[in-house]
Amino acid sequence: MVDWKDKPFYNSQDLMEIVRILRHPGGCSWDMEQTHQSIRRNFLEEAYEAVEAIDNNDLDGLKEELGDVLLQVMFHTSIEEDAGTFTLDDVADGVCKKLIYRHPHVFGDVTVHSTGEILSNWEELKKKEKGQATQADAVDAVARTLPALWRAEKMKKKAAKAGFDWRTIAGALDKLSEELDELRAAALDGSGDPAEELGDLLFAAVCAARFLDTDPEDALHAACDKFSIRFRRTEQLAGSRGLRLDELSDTEQIALWNEAKEHPQ
Repeated sequence: MVDWKDKPFYNSQDLMEIVRILRHPGGCSWDMEQTHQSIRRNFLEEAYEAVEAIDNNDLDGLKEELGDVLLQVMFHTSIEEDAGTFTLDDVADGVCKKLIYRHPHVFGDVTVHSTGEILSNWEELKKKEKGQATQADAVDAVARTLPALWRAEKMKKKAAKAGFDWRTIAGALDKLSEELDELRAAALDGSGDPAEELGDLLFAAVCAARFLDTDPEDALHAACDKFSIRFRRTEQLAGSRGLRLDELSDTEQIALWNEAKEHPQ
């Protein structure tokens, strides 16, 4: 039994102390076994759950999920604290210095006239900070761990800063059509690698999304939600007529789908 006194209200220092207790002899054997790699997915899941609370305007849920994200930060920090690499204060020191450096219009003598200038300065300062000599370096630096659609969007935005971009949405849509034709040829005629061509098609779709000022992740999530609603309605229509979807022809399935599309309720 550890020496611990309950309190009516705990703060961030208490949370770090609890993490230390759990990860050391006398604490929790599971917590002591964890590494950065073993709880890597937990970090991602907690972040996504916090975002879901934001999307649902669930402030109580957001408070809880931010606590779970904070726990992940402190857990990873505790691992390195034991290794003598860095502490939570070192983590805070690093981000404080970064914020001060990247906000010279607040903490320095730089004058800006728009949020656009602020973002432009931020990117240039970030490149200097990361030792990125070219825009290609900035493209390469986009994290591979991002969801693929976001990674593609971010890479294309950075390439656009070097002037490498379609001039109009027409060019982006023409490229999208070209990639679709190449995927069709690869899949039906064996004239290429279908997986590669599918990747090119998705990347081209992300490029088109930029001109529509649309987040590709949000657009795909909306399409998923729409599919879920229409599929449920399609299945209901089939069931109401004593039919099974897997027994219907493609033409019959499409007809039911179109009916569900026209009459979603």
